[in-house]
Amino acid sequence: MPPNPDSLSTTVQADAVPSGTAQAETVQAETAQSGTDGQAPAADRAYALTKELVLTGELPGGHLFSEGDIAARLGVSRTPVREAFLRLQAEDLLTLIPKRGAVVVPVPPGEAEDVLDAREAVETAAVRRLLRRPEQVPEAVAALRAALEVQRGHADRGDLHAFAEADEAFHRTLVAAGRNALTMRFYATLADRQRRMSVHALGPVPDQLPVVLRQHEELIGIVEARDEAAFAVALRAHLDGTHRR
Repeated sequence: MPPNPDSLSTTVQADAVPSGTAQAETVQAETAQSGTDGQAPAADRAYALTKELVLTGELPGGHLFSEGDIAARLGVSRTPVREAFLRLQAEDLLTLIPKRGAVVVPVPPGEAEDVLDAREAVETAAVRRLLRRPEQVPEAVAALRAALEVQRGHADRGDLHAFAEADEAFHRTLVAAGRNALTMRFYATLADRQRRMSVHALGPVPDQLPVVLRQHEELIGIVEARDEAAFAVALRAHLDGTHRR
């Protein structure tokens, strides 16, 4: 259900958008650079930055902000920002309120559980399919270890938002190992929700990051051992421990 405009603060200051995480600042720098050489339209730059701020939680659910906030940050007019906001509304990330701005849509009740159930089904099926082709297991294990090392590097630097992005990439690598084009396309549609959920789940408990890494290492070992039943149990425990605490 869209937020009730009357229940929201009407104060939208010029600095209402936070300065941002490293990811958001990188997106801002890259989009500013691309804007100087004509490679990316202003609407695409506004879309990329605003979406990053929402997914990393810098713009939390229920937050009201204006087109002018993003326009000032990127040095563009409000027109392309309005176009970006419309795209994000179509993706259920923003709700537009005429003459007031946009509100970040909170994660709807029950959606997190829906995402976890879908992930568990798809990832388990992908590993089941992979293990029917034992010759492909070494390649899959190598790809998973590479994805885990990227995530470990982010954990070492204490970069939660990059860690969450790498977490989604690790699990996407699991799905890709099954080599099912249909499920890979479906799984890709969950990526934004996964990142947002991970930031929400891990932000208050940074000590959980090493636990996630150990569980990922365990999942890789189970795939390498070709134990389908053990993988299903370990994946359920991993998702429960991270998101259903």
